[in-house]
Amino acid sequence: MNISVGIVGLPNVGKSTLFNALTKKSVPAENYPFCTIDPSVGIVPVPDSRLKVLTEFSKSEKTIPAVIEFVDIAGLVKGASEGQGLGNKFLQHIRETDAIAEVIRIFDDADISHVEGAVDPVRDIEIINLELILSDMQTVSKRLESLSRDVKRGDKEALIAESALKKVMESLEAGRLAQTTSLDEKELEQVKLLQLISMKPIMYILNKKAGGHNIDEMNDERWGQLTSFLDALGATYVTVDAAIEGELKDVAQDEKESLRREFGVFNDGIDTLIRASYTLLGLMSYFTTGPDETRAWTVEIGSTAPVAGQAIHTDFKEKFIRAEVVAYDQLVEAGSYAQAREGGWVRTEGKEYVVQDGDIIEFRI
Repeated sequence: MNISVGIVGLPNVGKSTLFNALTKKSVPAENYPFCTIDPSVGIVPVPDSRLKVLTEFSKSEKTIPAVIEFVDIAGLVKGASEGQGLGNKFLQHIRETDAIAEVIRIFDDADISHVEGAVDPVRDIEIINLELILSDMQTVSKRLESLSRDVKRGDKEALIAESALKKVMESLEAGRLAQTTSLDEKELEQVKLLQLISMKPIMYILNKKAGGHNIDEMNDERWGQLTSFLDALGATYVTVDAAIEGELKDVAQDEKESLRREFGVFNDGIDTLIRASYTLLGLMSYFTTGPDETRAWTVEIGSTAPVAGQAIHTDFKEKFIRAEVVAYDQLVEAGSYAQAREGGWVRTEGKEYVVQDGDIIEFRI
């Protein structure tokens, strides 16, 4: 499954620094032929400690993690929806991704100017989101216009689409993201066809700076305003120090923690960001493991066994007979497949089985 997250932000917020920190964790591109790699794309493994345990369990020759593709999209400026900056090119690049990661600066530094003159995270989010909304308004307006003839004819699909898009337009005109619109299943299907930017899942990356005035640490009122704003949106957000994460990538593991403490950075913000992106998209991993390789496979939460098998090969869905399944925790506790079978933990599941995160599966076709 090819999953991409577009990194966006205003100039001088640390967007490129974050992308560089992410791509230092990138995996060899040759293992993932579905991706076209260029300097603005990084394929990043999803951190998962279970892979190492399973590799040792099976004495696997190779370990292949689940991955997410991050795309560094050129900086946004006010008026992008009207062609300012890279304008439509910028917006088209976002449209091609599955989710959006907005980098928001939360530090003051006199040596790093802010395009709006001062750091105000809530205002910055509103600038970015407004450009997404304005772009979507143009798209919806054009689609409504093109639907008018079919609506007059009483075409059922056109009537559903018109109803849905009018609801979306009402949200957009009120300054709300398209994703906030209440739609039924059929309406949602019609709206998805337009690939509206503000329908995409959005997460916010709050970028701080060691040695800077970080508003989350200084009892700054802007921090309270920001968290209240994000909570009201029901938004996913993570805090990182992109510059420090980039520097720590090349440091030996046993030195990292002491350096983190020295810098006042206590969590691996990049790993947290990658995992949050995976969750934001409603994804999970199941595993296959053996002497040749241990591998994490990406599927949507709620996938049935045949659908999950398709991640490996289309035949696994079309010719599915059954699957042998054991939960990760149970296999590790048992210590071997033989013990897991004796304990009744290795189960035979059919087409209706809903795969769970961490399942180890062997498909039968």
